[in-house]
Amino acid sequence: MSRTVPMDDVTVVGAGPAGSLAALVLARRGLRVRLVDRARFPRPKLCGDTLNPGALASLSAHLDLESLRAQGVPLAGMRLSGPGGVSVVGRYPAGVAGLAVPRYLLDAWLLDEARLAGVTVEEGVVVRGPAIGSGTVHGVRIATGAGEREHRSRIVLGCDGRASALARACGLAATPASPRRWAFGAYVHDVHGVDPAFGEMHVRAGSYLGIAPAAGGLANVCLVLPRLRAANAVARPWDAIRDAVGADALLRDRFVDVRLASRPVVLGPVAVDVSRAGVPGMLLAGDASGFVDPMTGDGLRLAIDGAQLAAAVALEVLDGRLAAAAAPAALAAARQRAFAAKWRFNRSLRALVDAPSLVRAATWAARAWPGAFQAMVRYAGDARTAA
Repeated sequence: MSRTVPMDDVTVVGAGPAGSLAALVLARRGLRVRLVDRARFPRPKLCGDTLNPGALASLSAHLDLESLRAQGVPLAGMRLSGPGGVSVVGRYPAGVAGLAVPRYLLDAWLLDEARLAGVTVEEGVVVRGPAIGSGTVHGVRIATGAGEREHRSRIVLGCDGRASALARACGLAATPASPRRWAFGAYVHDVHGVDPAFGEMHVRAGSYLGIAPAAGGLANVCLVLPRLRAANAVARPWDAIRDAVGADALLRDRFVDVRLASRPVVLGPVAVDVSRAGVPGMLLAGDASGFVDPMTGDGLRLAIDGAQLAAAVALEVLDGRLAAAAAPAALAAARQRAFAAKWRFNRSLRALVDAPSLVRAATWAARAWPGAFQAMVRYAGDARTAA
């Protein structure tokens, strides 16, 4: 049985960092904002768990981060390694830090802040797709335990992740032929040699493994493998991680006493291509607007800043300063201005991982010019923006 509820100004689908922040920003402008998600929070989420300095700076423009910082571990920089034992430590500038915080804590904290800002939050609901009329999205079709309903709003923000039901229903998203990688992750006890002040990224030909410190002496371990190596491992994610570190001379001794603290999970293929930033009446943000892989550790920063851009364009539409039909192009242009340089940087690093000869060359370069790799860490962490 269908029913219609009163119209809101904005419906935000997806209560991850992008959705919660966009909803908060819009609600603080006095708009009626409804935020819906299929999950109930807190909920687990496969992620590298690192907010880089740029992401923290963006959040601090809207929120007091003291209570969030109390749940995480401050990071002074990143430790990078390549094959052959080369290891480089990149420190952020003085007074600049990142934060390692589990996503289930971060997402729940941001969702609570959105509620405090006046956002109406509905958890445990499933979005069936956009509600479309006369070529324009005018809401969403959602299902709850009480039945299916159409919820109308003046504009919709699709922040429902890399598998966005909204983006795919509108023909905006597809899985690319390349790159195709799978991610395997778990929280663990007793990884030897973890410095709580540094995240780690261990780059090998075709793959990489990240380690992020977590409160209570835990560590978040996340391995990313290409399709052929991942094909036989998706049913056994923990074995995939153990096999990778066991074959690595730099890592194997650090994992001899490791014990699982959570159920290992797998996600893939991780890459999603999105052709447009939305359609009339709907804009995309966060991973729903396109996702490649988490190698550079700046995924949360791009999601957070992308949410602010989407909220700004939505405000222009709602204020009557921008036509709904022109909004997707306006958002795409804003994202290009904000992220083009970072996208080029990230593509270059992904190309390096895919080419064994380039990984070897980078290893030699790290030996000769460690300062260049320290600068790379600062750039990847958006440390200049934070400073």
